[in-house]
Parts: sequence; C-alpha cells; structure tokens
Amino acid sequence: MKFVVQGQTYYVEMYGSGQPLLLLHGFTGSCQTWHPFISTWSQHMQCIAIDILGHGQTDAPSAVKRYNIEIVAKDIAMLFEQLEIKKAHILGYSMGGRLALTFAIRYPQYVQTLILESSSPGLKTEEERVKRREEDERLAQFIEKHGVVSFVDRWESIPLFSSLQRLPKSMQQTLREERLQHTAIGLANSLRGMGTGVQPSWWETLHQLHMPILLICGEDDEKFCRIASEMVQLLPNGTLITVPHAGHVVHMEQRERFGTLVQQFVLRGGLLHGN
Repeated sequence: MKFVVQGQTYYVEMYGSGQPLLLLHGFTGSCQTWHPFISTWSQHMQCIAIDILGHGQTDAPSAVKRYNIEIVAKDIAMLFEQLEIKKAHILGYSMGGRLALTFAIRYPQYVQTLILESSSPGLKTEEERVKRREEDERLAQFIEKHGVVSFVDRWESIPLFSSLQRLPKSMQQTLREERLQHTAIGLANSLRGMGTGVQPSWWETLHQLHMPILLICGEDDEKFCRIASEMVQLLPNGTLITVPHAGHVVHMEQRERFGTLVQQFVLRGGLLHGN
C-alpha cells in the first residue's frame, strides 16, 4: 500500500498483527530484503516494511535536501501517526540502521526496542565526513553517468560484500535483482542526502538512549564489529551479538540465526536467552 508523507509517496508492506516491528532496509535494498523472514515473524508480530526514500516503489525526488536523514526520520514519525502506531520495535540494516538510530534519537517516544544490523552512528570527525562526502559524490556521479546496471556491477565487487560469494548463486541473483530495481536519481541522491558523510554524528548522543538496543554484526565484517564494540560501551541498555560465518549482510549469510535473534529480542521485550 502507499502513503503520502510530507509530499512524498511511500510504499509500505504490512503483515500480521500484534506488536509492530518496523523494517528498514539498506542502501540499494527494498521491502524485499525482509521477505524471507515475514512468514515466521508475522505469526508473532505486525511486520511493517517500507521502501526508504529513493528506493523501490517509494518516490525518488530530484531535490537532494529532501533525503536528509532527519527529514526522512520525520517521514517515519508521520507515517506512524497515519497508521496510529504509538510504539514499535525498529530494525534497521546498514543505511537503514543509521536511519533507525536517527529516528530513535529524534523520536524516542515511538521506540520500544532498537535492532541495528551492521550499522554505525556516523563518523566522528569532520575530516572523515568530508572525505566520505567526496567519495559518495564520485559514486553518485558514476551512477548518473553509467546507470544502475554498471553501478551494481561495481557495488557487488567491493570488499564489504566479498563474503556474499559464499552464498548459493540463486541468493546472489535475488540480491542483484533487488539492487537493479532502483533509479539512478534515487540511488545517487540517497548517497548525497543520506550518506554517512552528510548525516550528524550520533556518537555523543548514544548515552541518551535508554531503550533496549541489540547490535548485530558478522564476525568477518571487522570494521562494523569494531564500531559495534565501541557503541555497546556507550549504550545504557545495549547488547552486542557477533554472528560467526557472516560478513556485512548477516540477514542473508546466516538467515536462520538472524531471524531467531530478532524474534527473541522483540518478543522478550529486549532480552535474549541467557541475558
């Protein structure tokens, strides 16, 4: 179904009933990211998946400023108002995790628990942010010049996703098809407007988050495991789970383990077995 929020049309999928769980995909993802989990999760909770601005069937505006992560977080708050959701569990992967964290910081009253997979609170220094903005601008220009297919070819080959080569070819192809469904303008402007280099750094704000927060990282994803290890020390109510035999895309590389972790954390109100 579709909802108009602050002048933009968002594509939303809803399944099941019970406690709401909002699902936020990563860069080049869509609602399809979560389809393998829906049949199980929706037996116990209401799953709400959205295509983030610039992705899938949601609008991809030409104005870069519209992709500002805090404006998109406000979109979610206004969507909650339309859906009459008072409180929800929030799950975000990578870019979706940065959006989920931003939402939790700006609208904590809506957040029951927070689950962040392979994500970060942004970059610590302005020097890092400038460098990242320059890198993302080059990538955005590449997308606009060469198109989505050439970009996806390049994106699939970066070291961050090397562990995906261990997956069956059919799973790799499904992911490729999901990535190919987007527009050049949507992806380019997502990098420019919602990239890690443009968003606020939330490192100094983590101590203010008192809801239960689960951080999930893949053991082979050294960078994001390091970030998660730093984050969990700053969170008053944080738990870190490192998943063996997985890289950046834990929800694909260790699907069963990931699905169980999320379901347990949500249904136990922020507690995992053994906590």
